[in-house]
Amino acid sequence: MKVLIVEDSPELAKSLRLFLELENNHVEVACDLAIAAHYSSVTHFDIILLDIMLPDGDGRDFLRSIRSKNNNIPVIVMTARSEISDRVDLLDIGADDYIIKPFEFVELEARCRAVLRRHSGQNQQALSYGDITVYPLSALIEFGNHKISLRNRELRLLEIFCNSPEIFFSKEQLTDRLFLISDEVTENAVEVYIGRLRKKLLQSNVTIETVRGIGYRLMKYE
Repeated sequence: MKVLIVEDSPELAKSLRLFLELENNHVEVACDLAIAAHYSSVTHFDIILLDIMLPDGDGRDFLRSIRSKNNNIPVIVMTARSEISDRVDLLDIGADDYIIKPFEFVELEARCRAVLRRHSGQNQQALSYGDITVYPLSALIEFGNHKISLRNRELRLLEIFCNSPEIFFSKEQLTDRLFLISDEVTENAVEVYIGRLRKKLLQSNVTIETVRGIGYRLMKYE
């Protein structure tokens, strides 16, 4: 998943980033609301981990701003406030979940998975389309008698397609979802990963179709 951490504590932000990256997540860190607003306006994130007390304002105002734009991106608030009224307020203004500081990183990661499952309405243990089944947790694709390992961005790309089969994604949309803002992305990077996936799907009844000027979509043979 692609994560935005909004946290002004350098130690916590760094530790959390390293932990999430060990699990093959893509992570950006914003130390204040201005940077967070910029990042969220120029790229897509799967989830936001949001602190409340930030140098340039209140994280709740940032959350309200997101929801006022009908942006339903999942948001988990990281807060030191443990009063029931505070927690109810966070949920009422649009937080999907909250976690009380200090917390265990494994608990936060589990909450992220739970929130993403609720948002997708699917069991992310496995994704199926045509005769293929993708197992995100083990980074495997299975069809017929074949079990094929996927690299990180191959898995991420196939998850995107399997969650929205037969829907076109432009190169720009896929680049936004696959790479961090700080990544140096070559012009043909998306085509490289599309090509790798096509080779791995060759003996299945599923392929990635290209329509010039429109984009790419996952299709199955009739």
